[in-house]
Amino acid sequence: MAVRRRGRRRLLLASSPIRAELGGDPLQYRKLGDSDLLISEVTLGTMTFGQQNTEKEAHDMLSYAFENGINIIDTAEAYPVPMKKETQGNTDRYIGSWMRSKPRDKIILATKVCGYSERFSYIRENAKVLRVDATNIRESVEKSLLRLSTDYIDLLQIHWPDRYVPLFGEFAYNPAKWRPSVPFAEQLRAFQELIDEGKVRYIGVSNETSYGVMEFVHAAKVEGLPKIVSIQNCYSLLARCRSEVDLVEVCHPNNCNIGLLAYSPLASGVLTGKYLDSNSEVARRSRLSIFPGYMDRYNQSLAKEATDLYIQLAKENGLTPVQLALRFVRDRPFVTSTIIGATSVDQLKEDIDAFITSARPLPPEVAEGIEDIFKRYKDPSIL
Repeated sequence: MAVRRRGRRRLLLASSPIRAELGGDPLQYRKLGDSDLLISEVTLGTMTFGQQNTEKEAHDMLSYAFENGINIIDTAEAYPVPMKKETQGNTDRYIGSWMRSKPRDKIILATKVCGYSERFSYIRENAKVLRVDATNIRESVEKSLLRLSTDYIDLLQIHWPDRYVPLFGEFAYNPAKWRPSVPFAEQLRAFQELIDEGKVRYIGVSNETSYGVMEFVHAAKVEGLPKIVSIQNCYSLLARCRSEVDLVEVCHPNNCNIGLLAYSPLASGVLTGKYLDSNSEVARRSRLSIFPGYMDRYNQSLAKEATDLYIQLAKENGLTPVQLALRFVRDRPFVTSTIIGATSVDQLKEDIDAFITSARPLPPEVAEGIEDIFKRYKDPSIL
């Protein structure tokens, strides 16, 4: 495995900003935390590649994104989703085969190492439990580099914590689920080795809490270890409180300076309105119907009622549901980049256009309408 030469890999604007034919602002680029990565305000999410999307479809979307100014791609060793032994790693392989003909120094590759898991131990060669320790992290990185056809990763993130935290629809912290975990400093030391070897440039976290961010930052400062530069968490019209209550303060540039990569801005497609009629052909062919377990947090909550109101607000103001949802996240000052996933080029185009076909920010009457609905339905997907 070749070791990177630091001098030649400094990013990094991908071609030039794009501007929609109908006017509006161009796609913007922002510095990610304390790093020197200048990333597009839209990140391409790829978790459907290799499950819902073929290699050709993946390549078409990757090319469209790159040609239209997106310079950061987010993947994970666990992808595609749903996680299965038979398909694990396909997402990376599709990205890797596309990368071979592209200028590496114009693309920011972000990937993720799995957190604690007894269920997905098949990802490692010989492990009964996945942990965020030196052995697991190194194996993850070495395999990811091979699949991605590259010799370095720009941003390596912990997909979910090694310690217990409420995840993926679980609302409250359960003290009874506490378990021993790999110390924060030990995790950072493992990353330090890979950074020193040139295989990783920067590190970040995902599905993390304010406590976790503070502990990582503190350990880095006290021990002289690499500091996390990003956090990738769920954020949308239907999932705001966990970020806005205190994480935003922690990550503020004048505090810890951690860049927020917001995933699921459309709440797994719920905010498009396509699931309101569960019997429609579009709903039946979509992700949450194909993989029903992912729908529980939206079916067993007030999300449908809130979504109805957001869609009504969009229509009253000449917007599509997608435009309202994505522009809301786009305009949040604490969001560095919004991760958008798509299963077709047409979907991807609609998502990108939502960022660039209107002036910033949303009109005051729309912003006020959003806040009025939020006062009635705070994080409805977990209530």
